[in-house]
Amino acid sequence: MEPILAPESIDLIALAPVIVLSVFAMMVLVVDLFGARDKGLLAFISLIGLLMTTISAFAKNPIPAYSFNDSYTVDHLSLFFICIFTISSALAILLSVEYNKREGIRAGEYYALILFCTVGMILLASSSDMIMIFLGVEIVSICLYVLAGIQRDNHRSNEAALKYFLLGAFATGFLLYGMALVYGSTGNTNLFKIADFMQNPSAQSNPLLLMGLVLLIIGFGFKVASVPFHMWAPDVYQGAPTPVTAFMAVGPKAAAFAAFFRVFAETFAAMAPSWEILLSIIAVLSMFFGNLGAIMQTNIKRMLAFSSISHAGYILIAVIAKNSLGSASLLFYMLTYAFTIFGIFGVIIILGRKGEENLEIKCYSGLAYKHPILAISMAIFLLSLGGLPPFAGFIAKFYIFSAAIQEGFIALVIIAVLNSAISFYYYLKVIVYIYMEEPTAEFKVSMSPLTLFVVLVGVAATINIGIFPGSIIALASH
Repeated sequence: MEPILAPESIDLIALAPVIVLSVFAMMVLVVDLFGARDKGLLAFISLIGLLMTTISAFAKNPIPAYSFNDSYTVDHLSLFFICIFTISSALAILLSVEYNKREGIRAGEYYALILFCTVGMILLASSSDMIMIFLGVEIVSICLYVLAGIQRDNHRSNEAALKYFLLGAFATGFLLYGMALVYGSTGNTNLFKIADFMQNPSAQSNPLLLMGLVLLIIGFGFKVASVPFHMWAPDVYQGAPTPVTAFMAVGPKAAAFAAFFRVFAETFAAMAPSWEILLSIIAVLSMFFGNLGAIMQTNIKRMLAFSSISHAGYILIAVIAKNSLGSASLLFYMLTYAFTIFGIFGVIIILGRKGEENLEIKCYSGLAYKHPILAISMAIFLLSLGGLPPFAGFIAKFYIFSAAIQEGFIALVIIAVLNSAISFYYYLKVIVYIYMEEPTAEFKVSMSPLTLFVVLVGVAATINIGIFPGSIIALASH
């Protein structure tokens, strides 16, 4: 009897990152089960797992390679995203070692959930089939629901997890219904076959297909926290443990944008006139509402949540541009964003302590007088997010705007530049408190070496990538 799949379609080498990381995630659970007294060992195993995952990602040669009936893709885009995911997860684990001890969070489940979430992120970035994309979305979502509420004795954390779960399940319904309509209209879930089907002009006017695209935008829009699907973000960012907030602001968002780009900029590129306007409206709304919402915040985690909404608007421009520079700028932006965000949240963790995390912006008053290194680090990260040269954030926005200009989206770029200027109001507000206000209380910092290491890595990367972006953008341009 002939096998259903051709032998060459079952390629475990292509799937090596998923397999390796899943094994290490289960190893963390087993070691924790048998009573590892030193919880730092669990973090060490997790970091080794992420390193081995990165190495195994490059085992497949030559690329691009397609396996499992073309539902799983190994190409330069997925490899770059895997590097972003492993870096983000490693930084999240480093931030969490001392934080988990301080807050009494069980380390075994925590690290395993981060690793399993990274597995889902890899699937999302490498999927070339809608069923695989849905599988990746669900793995990521379930892990994040638990991580957001992992502080079971913290009512705010419980509230964040419940809100995220209810709204996430609702958004997943839209995503799955959209996939069903696309399948019903094209007869395929494979992105390559759908792209071939789209070459027929008569297929592009199918109303069911257009409705499917709208539902897909709603589903992906929730995952990247774009307006008007953003209302979960401030509450979840505020209530979740601080390292989890940093993690979900970078890794899962990057994974969702990877799937967003594959589905719209690659698969449905022939239908771009049908979805460009809608995505442009969402991008503009995300930038304006994100920045205006951030201006009104007094809690720094909520401010960063609204800031991430505005950044989702900037990143959507790369999807709308749908050219080679657009994909390169998307990769570059997410890498620089990762170092900046983890650096900021590293400073927030250092300035907090058990039962008093000092999350109000006024708590940073006079930080420059007491801890000048932390103050200058925070200022660098905030200015980079705003897009001030010579930091990495400026170069990231420059490449995204250049990609949009190449495709003629001049008005969209003008709006984005205007919003970048608006964002400086609330970024500079924090810097004013740090440098121009008198200290309102004594700073009792928890100067963990690992957390401080993450901050210093973030500073070095933000400055270095900003001044010397050539090698990174050349790598992303593949």
